[in-house]
Amino acid sequence: MTNKRPKVVAIGGGTGLSVLLRGLKYHDIDITAIVTVADDGGSSGRLRNELQIPPPGDIRNVLVALSETEPIFEKLLQHRFINGNGLSGHSIGNLLLAAMTDITGDFAQGIRELSAVLNVKGRVLPAANHSIVLNAVMMDGTLVEGESNIPKRQDKIDRVFLTPENIEPLPESVQAIQEADLIILGPGSLYTSVLPNLLVPRLGEEIAKASARKVYVCNVMTQKGETDNFTASDHLKVLLDHIKPSTIDVIIVNKRSVPQHVLDRYALEGAIPVIYDKQKLEDYGIDVISDDIIKLDHNVIRHNEQIVANLLMGLLK
Repeated sequence: MTNKRPKVVAIGGGTGLSVLLRGLKYHDIDITAIVTVADDGGSSGRLRNELQIPPPGDIRNVLVALSETEPIFEKLLQHRFINGNGLSGHSIGNLLLAAMTDITGDFAQGIRELSAVLNVKGRVLPAANHSIVLNAVMMDGTLVEGESNIPKRQDKIDRVFLTPENIEPLPESVQAIQEADLIILGPGSLYTSVLPNLLVPRLGEEIAKASARKVYVCNVMTQKGETDNFTASDHLKVLLDHIKPSTIDVIIVNKRSVPQHVLDRYALEGAIPVIYDKQKLEDYGIDVISDDIIKLDHNVIRHNEQIVANLLMGLLK
């Protein structure tokens, strides 16, 4: 009798999820990535509006992260045109996903076909098979529509919600969550990358009642217009305010200090390190894992994908 590979579901979007998956793909696990389709800015937003397809940008980044292709092909997928009437700003990967969607007539099927071409390890699933709109209610009651507009408001967010209301997740996503041994949320923009997935009807509910351990990988730096001055427990509170309170079992936080020259650079963007407020986290009754989980990439702070992946694999044992 052979041992089955552990099933891991990673949920999010943006750069954070991609970094996480780059570390996980080297472990002997069955990976399913569920990726947000709420983006409405840049190349993704243009393709979404012009072709009436879900935004491909976050999906592209995750496909590249999980692919096992030559480095030059990865560079090709991420290549972004800087000139050309109509082409400027678009990446090759976004255009390929748009083309595959046109050929197959279905966004999710287009992702499956491109996954096969790229020799992707695991499955990449959109949170929904059509575009969704992320809306935010600010603390003063103002309604802001559109993912890209929310941080621009630079005001404190009360809650976010999706439209249309009749969004259906893919059956494969629901099944993956139900069968998972570990469910990972984040890292990534709290309101605009992580929460949009959890707000898809049934997805959030299935995550809450799943038997798998659920772990939140907390962001390392705050984000201007989204999580200004947030501590780790503030991040956790927002997640739990939007979904069932007992959903998160474990949080992974950074305890390494950030060099001053890097702090100075981030200060120009209005970002500071997320404070590890240990006692407040423990008051939630969840397991807290703190470690040196960051690395510097050309003075940009990223999660160290190998360290985080090893911590997550430890939760499977």
